[in-house]
Amino acid sequence: MDSASDLIAPSEIHSRIIEAPDIVFVGSGIMSATLAVMLKRLEPSLRIQLFEVTPGLAQEASDGWNNAGTGHAGVCEMSYTPARDQNGRVPIGRALQIFEQFEHSKQFWGSVAASNMVGNPSDFIHAVPHVCFVKGTEDVDFLQTRHSAMAEHHFFQGMTLTTDPSTIHQWVPLVMEGREAGRVAATVGDGTEINYGRLARRLCGWLADQEHCGVATGWKVKELKRSTGAWEVGLRCVASGERRDLGTKFVFVGAGGGTLPLLQSTGLAEVSGLAGFPIGGQWLVCDEPSICARHEAKVYGATPPSSPSLGAGHLDLRRLNGRRQLLFGPFASWTTRFLKHTGSWSDLPLSIRVGNLNALLRTAMRNRSLVRYLVTQGLQTMEARMKAVRDYYPNACSEHWRLVQAGIRVQAIKREDRGAVYFGTEVFSSKDRSIAALLGASPGASVAVNIALEVVRSCFSHLLASSCGRDRLRQMIPTFDCDLKQPDNALLFEKTTREAAERLQLRIPSN
Repeated sequence: MDSASDLIAPSEIHSRIIEAPDIVFVGSGIMSATLAVMLKRLEPSLRIQLFEVTPGLAQEASDGWNNAGTGHAGVCEMSYTPARDQNGRVPIGRALQIFEQFEHSKQFWGSVAASNMVGNPSDFIHAVPHVCFVKGTEDVDFLQTRHSAMAEHHFFQGMTLTTDPSTIHQWVPLVMEGREAGRVAATVGDGTEINYGRLARRLCGWLADQEHCGVATGWKVKELKRSTGAWEVGLRCVASGERRDLGTKFVFVGAGGGTLPLLQSTGLAEVSGLAGFPIGGQWLVCDEPSICARHEAKVYGATPPSSPSLGAGHLDLRRLNGRRQLLFGPFASWTTRFLKHTGSWSDLPLSIRVGNLNALLRTAMRNRSLVRYLVTQGLQTMEARMKAVRDYYPNACSEHWRLVQAGIRVQAIKREDRGAVYFGTEVFSSKDRSIAALLGASPGASVAVNIALEVVRSCFSHLLASSCGRDRLRQMIPTFDCDLKQPDNALLFEKTTREAAERLQLRIPSN
């Protein structure tokens, strides 16, 4: 658990429910917390209520143990740069998009840090090198081609490539010690490690202190019903069983795996074809101080052919529970639960409807190899898992590692996808723009600010209609209306990324 300073105090604020809120947020993770704070800063008069079913805040997908803690910016994740095109080049469009979206996140976090809203930024974000490591002729050639394409753009001009084993040893000694001779390569660039749970709790703490705002833990949102010009939110107190209804003009569902059942309760026609595909996760964790002290990077590698949609495992430095730890994974596993703490084996069966049954069956048929992979992953022995670790850390000893449960992600399945599973993050919104919800996973928390911006533009465009509203948003995200990818904005990018780094007390980028 994080320190007590991350929790909202005094304790009675945890159960504060205001009357007639303009907006109700379901879930206290990084997505709900980000959007709630952004809207409150855009329009201070808004009445905002946030509900969380667990006793603490941000305990599911946003918690430090339940995600990779990576500031995904496309620097080291090879899954964001697919195979070469017909001209032999590596397309980097998605990496550029994610990098820019992560810049929005850093700008926003920098603004809330500068406004003393979230305490010391070093409590939740740290500079850490992002390394991409590969071995073998084919992957080395690919990484060289990838680096050539990326280094041409101003976003990645600070990224360094080497094929020299001794240089890689300097960057990540654990990766090279005990490794058999062979062709290797690595790139390194400026990156971040982020405790999204701690950041979300700090944002919720600020929100709870604002006028006309309430944050209530231990309250489960059971259903959402449309009434004349409003939503009726059905609530149940977990501790007492008390039930009550609350009316609101707008609902945002950021409840992780709990999002789909709530959307289904709305009765909206556009929800009928939605289904969910849950995937569990596990980490191997090393607590040995002498080992953890020797690793200062997030190391990603080539995506295994057996799990092209899930990405590769990675060897990460993490700061959790007040100490340095080494994590490897995540290992995927089959589950029917939608949530780690409050989910049930019946979550998936109970989510099946007439409207989404065909989509689920088609997905199951088209992705039989993925289902087999998930089951196989979950049944692995410790030694099989350690074999995967030794691809990154050859001298790893089994006695230094323990297995812990990570979070559960529920990927959205839609009729129009015709059985394909697209592992990404997207926003659902009703046709009348009175309800929105977050669906999907990676890159998830890293681009929470950009997702919040999408919701604002789609559902609260009136807040940006005036120059005052746009100026307020520009104070939070200076480049929200600029395309930083364009060459003409290279100097603007350099200025804003340095300002964000200074505010967040990060190492100043070298490019």
